[in-house]
Amino acid sequence: MGNMVIAVYRPREGRASQLLELVREHVPALRKLGFATARAPLVMRAKDGSLVEIFEWVSAEAVEKAHHNPEVQMLWQGFEEVAEWTSLGSLEEAKTPFSHFELVEL
Repeated sequence: MGNMVIAVYRPREGRASQLLELVREHVPALRKLGFATARAPLVMRAKDGSLVEIFEWVSAEAVEKAHHNPEVQMLWQGFEEVAEWTSLGSLEEAKTPFSHFELVEL
């Protein structure tokens, strides 16, 4: 059984389009390396411009292996250059029941 994750990326000033491109590459890259399942990711945009990405890891072991994989580390370094890692709870939408987000087409 897979391991679902919700990741939130807040774009740095002027870097929203670069962040979106990285998000589009993220799960396909993880999948190619055997870390993410074939389940399609869901990406949404919050009012503050943050992107919320929901995807499925193959397993907890895959998460651990990804954290030590040079290709994944290079990809995540790109994320750090264009965005701040943040939490779902930091979003205004998360403070109410039935949170609404804008769907982002991948």
